[in-house]
Amino acid sequence: MSYPSGTLGTMAENDKDNAQKFGVPGTGSAGQADHSPSDGSADEGTPQGHKLDGNEAVNRAAEQAKTTASRNIPVFGDLPIPDDTANLRQGPSLHDGLLALLPLVGVWRGEGQARDLSTGEEYPFGQQITFAHDGQNYLSYESRTWRINKEGAASGPDERESGFWRINDKDEIEFVCAHAGGVVEIFYGQPTTERQWDVQSASTMVTASGPSTLGPGKRLYGLMPNNHLGWVDERVVDNEMVPRMSAELTRHAG
Repeated sequence: MSYPSGTLGTMAENDKDNAQKFGVPGTGSAGQADHSPSDGSADEGTPQGHKLDGNEAVNRAAEQAKTTASRNIPVFGDLPIPDDTANLRQGPSLHDGLLALLPLVGVWRGEGQARDLSTGEEYPFGQQITFAHDGQNYLSYESRTWRINKEGAASGPDERESGFWRINDKDEIEFVCAHAGGVVEIFYGQPTTERQWDVQSASTMVTASGPSTLGPGKRLYGLMPNNHLGWVDERVVDNEMVPRMSAELTRHAG
């Protein structure tokens, strides 16, 4: 997963070895998987030795939109208030205060790599992330993941999260995230570019039956040159930040 330079550069250097141990071929910012060649000359889906320029990125987004532009999340349609929408072409207008988060809005699907911090097991997973809004000054967030077996097929549900993203006029992000496994977290952060968002956990509360090994961490979300959504979650283990989950997702709706 390749991001523009300058994002968490020091952290990326510190976590490079951890990212490689985690089973990803390289590291960009925050130890995320780097699916580009080692010389950075091309992104996934781009011919070898060819950099994706701005016009190509726009053209690729337009091509993707032919499939995704008409899709949205299901709604009942009979609420007395605006329904949620994950498609900026449908439903209520996006609140002006959310313009810095606008590129996230949509439904995203793909695959990634995870590590169980309690056992050390590493495994591939599939994921769907939904960023939606109802015209108010926040984004709703939902993530559903499923494990993938050796044959590449889904083998059952894995982790699930829901929450809300907010951002103020100083570009300070607040992300409240509840895990189905018994964790509630508050992340704070900021956009690092118009296509990247870096958040760090200020509070990680685990229930009595929740994962006691889950420590504080940080996440990086960003749109790659091919307009895929990449993200990575790192956690403190033995006083070091190590990758826990990372994925590359394509737009499915919006």
